[in-house]
Amino acid sequence: DRGVEFGVEAEGCGEWPGTVERLQAEVLPHMGWNTVEAPESSTLFKGIDADTRFYFVHSYGVQSWELAPSEHIAPPKLTWADHGGKFLAAVENGALSATQFHPEKSGDAGAELLSNWVQSL
Repeated sequence: DRGVEFGVEAEGCGEWPGTVERLQAEVLPHMGWNTVEAPESSTLFKGIDADTRFYFVHSYGVQSWELAPSEHIAPPKLTWADHGGKFLAAVENGALSATQFHPEKSGDAGAELLSNWVQSL
C-alpha cells in the first residue's frame, strides 16, 4: 500500500496492504539464496520442495500484512522468508502474483514457479 525509503514515504498502488520498509537484518542487502515458507495451497510453489532456495537481492520488504476479512473476496496466498526477521517473499492473488526474489535467477525452481504461474492463467 505504501513504501518508505530513506525516510521518504510514497503511496503504493493500493492493491494489497502493507508497507515496504528497510529490513532489520544486520547484513544488507540480502543477497543470495534463501528458502521460503509457502502455504500448502500455493499454486506458484506447486511441486517445489520446501527446502528449495530462491535468489534474493534486496534491502527492503513488506514485514507485516493486515487484510480485513471479506465474505466476498478470497484472501491472497502469502509466502514468507526470513533474513533477520520475516518478510513477504511472494503473493498469489489469481493471475496477479508477485515475488520479492528473482525467479529468473533461481534456476530450475524459478523456471518451475514461472511455469506454474503461466499454467494458472
